[in-house]
Amino acid sequence: MKLAQKMKRLGTETAFEVLARAKELERKGKEIIHLEIGEPDFDTPKNITEAGIKALRDGYTHYGPSAGLPEVREVIAKYISDTRKIKVDPDEVVVTPGAKPIMFFLIISLVDEGDEVIYPNPGFPIYESVIDFIGGKSVPIQLREENDFRLDVNELKQLVTPRTKLIIINSPQNPTGGILTYEDLKGIAEIATKNDIYVLSDEVYSRILYEGEHHSITAFSGMKDRTIILEGLSKTYAMTGWRIGYGVMNKTLAPHIARLMTNCNSCTASFTQRALIEALTGPQDDPKKMVAEFKKRRDVVVKGLNEIPKFSCLTPKGAFYVFPNIKKTGWESKKLADAILNEAGVAVLSGTSFGKFGEGFLRLSYANSIENINKGLDRIRKFVEKI
Repeated sequence: MKLAQKMKRLGTETAFEVLARAKELERKGKEIIHLEIGEPDFDTPKNITEAGIKALRDGYTHYGPSAGLPEVREVIAKYISDTRKIKVDPDEVVVTPGAKPIMFFLIISLVDEGDEVIYPNPGFPIYESVIDFIGGKSVPIQLREENDFRLDVNELKQLVTPRTKLIIINSPQNPTGGILTYEDLKGIAEIATKNDIYVLSDEVYSRILYEGEHHSITAFSGMKDRTIILEGLSKTYAMTGWRIGYGVMNKTLAPHIARLMTNCNSCTASFTQRALIEALTGPQDDPKKMVAEFKKRRDVVVKGLNEIPKFSCLTPKGAFYVFPNIKKTGWESKKLADAILNEAGVAVLSGTSFGKFGEGFLRLSYANSIENINKGLDRIRKFVEKI
């Protein structure tokens, strides 16, 4: 079959490929500890599930507006207004099946062929994939371990050119768990306003933070209208399979993103949108308990990794990932990740799954029980001691 040339530029998300390989090994009888997939291992809180069931029974099974149900957009607008300390109107919100469509639709809307997009590397692999797919020029900015995997504002200045159309930021960050400080965001905002550049602010992990408070770049002068907030419920509320996310953007851009929704998905499932209302306005005890448990797991996995010979690991400040340095082993990241899966029975990801600057690192998700995390760490340690 002869595919369009642009399909050669489309990347993937390696976590799902490794998950498939791990499942195949399990089918052959091998026990696998899963530390690869970025999915909370908790069930969706019962109050949210019940709200979704009620919505189905109440007839929320039909088409809705492409931008989202009006009452849902109102709830999101209030939530973002309260949490980001900015004024958001419902017509600045577009609801999508998961958060990824906002990323895809935004890049399609703003980036012409040859336009440059600066994105974090190592970073979520779909950023680079979509930029390349639509014919933009992907410009990586390296997140360095010695800078706590934060974006370097001075380096960002050097990367900006007259063709720079968009800057992508992600805090807390996948895969490193790093965060951008208030001063970092202030510096990025100054660059964006001075050079008339839009910013896609991926804030999907905004509620999974272990110290301090979440800061959004939208709060800085001149940034509300040039920032697109990408948010969703998958991580905070353990709703990965519900496929419910949203974007917050200026009133001029929102109708264009909604038109792409019309062309691609028609609309987001109405019953999942009704469940979103309960998620954002109902009790928040379960999400808080999840974060507290993640913090316990983080401390266990960081301590365990630092006890493995030739491994070292920073303590992440958010999300539920660690990004240990394995350079002293002398192994390339992918070869080590593959060997750990095949020989030790632990599914982890190569740092290069998140870009070329991920070489020398692995990513482990601690969205698993402490018992399994300890078992996985013990297997990795025993394997590394033999190499």
